Amino acid sequence: MAKQGIHPKYHTVTIQMTDGTRYNTRSTYGKEGDVIQLDVDPKTHPAWVGGVTLRQTGRLEGFTKRFGGIASINKAPGGATETKEAKKDESAA
Repeated sequence: MAKQGIHPKYHTVTIQMTDGTRYNTRSTYGKEGDVIQLDVDPKTHPAWVGGVTLRQTGRLEGFTKRFGGIASINKAPGGATETKEAKKDESAA
């Protein structure tokens, strides 16, 4: 059996968004009937409304930005890669 008295109380609280809308949910935060007022929510945060470009801040993006052109050095205009052997074969023919 589960131990008694070790779990937090799970009760209903009201969440108030930045635009004033409210909804009820269940939580272990606060007491029964508390109102949680959000400072940032998905309606106003730049990451969800398009104010920030998060893709340019990571380590992979920095590496790609710095070294991304290296792979295109040996590419032929048609997109196929040319090797030194292929160039030698063409010049010998």
